[in-house]
Amino acid sequence: MSKVLIVAEHLNGKLNSATARCVSCARDIKPAAIDVLVLADAPDAIAAEAAKIDGVSKVLTVANAANAHALAAVYAPQVVAAANNGYSHVFAPSTTFGKDLAPRVAALLGVAQVSDIMKVVDAHTFQRPIYAGNAIVTVQAPADQTLVATVRTASYAAAGSGGAAPVEALAISAELPTHTRFVELAQGKSDRPDLQGAARVVSGGRGVGSAENFAVIFKLADKLGAAVGASRAAVDAGYVPSDLQVGQTGKIIAPELYMAIGISGAIQHLTGIKDAGTIVAINKDGEAPIFEVADLGLVGDLFKIIPELEAALG
Repeated sequence: MSKVLIVAEHLNGKLNSATARCVSCARDIKPAAIDVLVLADAPDAIAAEAAKIDGVSKVLTVANAANAHALAAVYAPQVVAAANNGYSHVFAPSTTFGKDLAPRVAALLGVAQVSDIMKVVDAHTFQRPIYAGNAIVTVQAPADQTLVATVRTASYAAAGSGGAAPVEALAISAELPTHTRFVELAQGKSDRPDLQGAARVVSGGRGVGSAENFAVIFKLADKLGAAVGASRAAVDAGYVPSDLQVGQTGKIIAPELYMAIGISGAIQHLTGIKDAGTIVAINKDGEAPIFEVADLGLVGDLFKIIPELEAALG
């Protein structure tokens, strides 16, 4: 029977919802066990969150001062040591964290990696998107090797929080590298919801016109309690920082509501929002590709339409 180990993603002592999405994927395999591995300097609070995820069999913790910051080079040998305790699968979210960590784990185990699982066919067969989501390919991994994979979190809803899995400290022996060290973490600070996990997202594109004009996007987002995103064109033009970019080379998201304002809808952008619940497009060009995927579309001047929307929202 399969046995899945999921590496928990966390920051500042809090578990990222991507971990619960990986659990949803793992459950489709119907394994004998789904265990979550928490690597941290003080893992107890994070482990307590992970233990509440429905479907988790056990939470394993490794407390080490070297794990104070999520360095892939430091985490990877410990993940491998944990995986050698009878695990057939090792999963990580297809986020910046997982994309950094999983290839190192796969390399140390001497196996190939499966990327961006969007659907489970069976324990060793999966579907994943290629060509910016224009095609779906079915891949099969060897059944006689440990399977290391990243999970396309936008394709899975987070597992519920009604679990009560036991938490165990795991003693592992792994030689940690000394050539990698933590210098600093530079991240934007915002009172708005996190873009990757927000239920509502308002995004602006090149059509917004300038960094100053992007204030209308932020204002509408605040009105809706939404996160703010942007197209690559808006980021490249310097309207907003790159951490707001949505799309193939940015963040892949699946909010309940996605508002694309002044965004034409290049395929690279569309691949980042294909799993959104409802897509609303506002663009003055009625032939813009974004309208082909939008559930609701408004053709017109965004600087006239947005104030009208805000007034209707009260």
